[in-house]
Amino acid sequence: MRMNARSRVLAACGLLAVCFTGFSWRLVHVQVREHEHYTQEAVKKHSDRITVPARRGSITDARGELLAQNEPINTVIADGSLIKDPAGLVEVLAGPLEIEPATLRTMLARKAENGTAPHCYIVLKKRVPETVTNELERQFAARRLRGIRFAPEASRIYPNFRLACHVIGFASDDSTGVGGVEQSFNTLLAGTAGSRIIARDGKGRELPQYRGYERPPCNGHNLRLTIDIGLQNIVETELEEACKRYRPKGATIILMEPRTGAVLALANRPNFNLNDLARGTEEQRRNRAITDLYEPGSTFKVVTAAAALDRGIVSPTATIFCENGYYQAYRLRDHAPYRYLTVNDILVHSSNIGVAKLAIMVGEKTFYDYVRRFGFGDTTGISLPAEERGQVHPPHTWDKLTETRMAMGHAVSVTPLQVATAMSAIANGGKLMLPQILKEVTDENGVVTAGYPPQEVRPVCRQSVARAVRDAMIEVCTPKGTAALARVFGYKVAGKTGTAQKPDGHGGYLRDQYIVSFAGFMPAMDPAFVAVVVFDEPRTKAGQYYGGLVAAPVFARIAEKAASYLGLPVTETRMQGDKGGVFAREGRDLSAP
Repeated sequence: MRMNARSRVLAACGLLAVCFTGFSWRLVHVQVREHEHYTQEAVKKHSDRITVPARRGSITDARGELLAQNEPINTVIADGSLIKDPAGLVEVLAGPLEIEPATLRTMLARKAENGTAPHCYIVLKKRVPETVTNELERQFAARRLRGIRFAPEASRIYPNFRLACHVIGFASDDSTGVGGVEQSFNTLLAGTAGSRIIARDGKGRELPQYRGYERPPCNGHNLRLTIDIGLQNIVETELEEACKRYRPKGATIILMEPRTGAVLALANRPNFNLNDLARGTEEQRRNRAITDLYEPGSTFKVVTAAAALDRGIVSPTATIFCENGYYQAYRLRDHAPYRYLTVNDILVHSSNIGVAKLAIMVGEKTFYDYVRRFGFGDTTGISLPAEERGQVHPPHTWDKLTETRMAMGHAVSVTPLQVATAMSAIANGGKLMLPQILKEVTDENGVVTAGYPPQEVRPVCRQSVARAVRDAMIEVCTPKGTAALARVFGYKVAGKTGTAQKPDGHGGYLRDQYIVSFAGFMPAMDPAFVAVVVFDEPRTKAGQYYGGLVAAPVFARIAEKAASYLGLPVTETRMQGDKGGVFAREGRDLSAP
């Protein structure tokens, strides 16, 4: 019996030893090996992970003028688990948040009652300026009030409202870029959000040991555009005045530096207010400069003439028989019964028959190659979203008339920006440049992280050919040509008008519906800018819908103001084409419809 009792005692002791050993091992395992895991689990159950948003980068013009920036704002949140003095909070919050005291008292009282519930948080107000929340924090500290916290956010501000809206684009509520450079460079602008953990105990009190950033945000980069706000203002003002006068369905004006491809100004109508997006429509937000396709009409004749000259088929002084105004074989008419015209005068007088014969002499395949070489039928590569390629059908799809129609700017669809880049190639001596909208990128400390130097896409013609076409375009802008109203006192202007009926979609053209345009550059011998002006269905008096009467005067007003703004030296002492040597203001009748 004694042995049995002793055995039982030993067995019990052994069992207790095993149990305590197991408990000890488990305790050590939990306290040491699993310490981090259980700590994190405890934090998850009693903590909030707060996103710390990155500051979205600013956007400025070429001279550093602000176009877009973030304004710090906060969302004011009540935490019912910490509210001890609702009346004091109402007294402090009601005025700054512009909430009725009775309403605020009800909201805070309800949260205080449900302070231990999972839904003990309530958003009192969003988009509160940082200056307001800073003052509230000061008052809370002075009166020892608890239960209110601020979630940092940011509001995108556009100080110029509608100005350059299609270039800038906008940022949505979740800070995602939509349209313009806001979308194209969203990754650079947005940066990377950080996060912070606030841990609390079972009574809702913050645990200081878990306070602080878990991951700091990486703020967005800043963009400096090629747009010059001074030139943009000039363009916007003149475009607005022209639209009031002609009430077109749409309109576009582009200013580009031909040597570099830098876009100096770009404006469309209709447009929209970047700070009031709720009232904007899809029609207003469309960037017509790169999305709207149209048949360019006679501005395209520059390409045809350049192709013939560059191939050496003709010289500027070579004469072409223009069929006395009607080319029966191709059913083509001129607006006057021209007999013989030089290649130069074909552009000056905008002869449809003359350019058709030049295209025939060049040949279908070669002519098509030159059209593509000038950038038509492909995107320009500008860093703006939704750019259209245009439409240039290959020669194997052409019929008997296609080549002669394309020569005069029909049977081809282009964007205003494509016309601007092609015209820049003539202005700069024969080089197609990549159109640039971004000048440089800097980080939040102002250090340049990326630059965007001029980029030549390809040569399109010999320099001598570009000069010959330029000389013809100078004569276009005289009383002898179709764009006398494009002249600017003190400067030589080169340009070409365009007037094209709109296609009806069934192989024909709509009556009394025109797209009129002017594309030119100034000063002609050393161009500071190329300008393209396009109006979709301007309302004019009968027979006065031509590009030379509608678009050319708008170019002249813009060019005159741009020359003054840029400080371009005056090179001429008389109006272009005036033989008397005296400038006559009536030579450019700005009241012409």
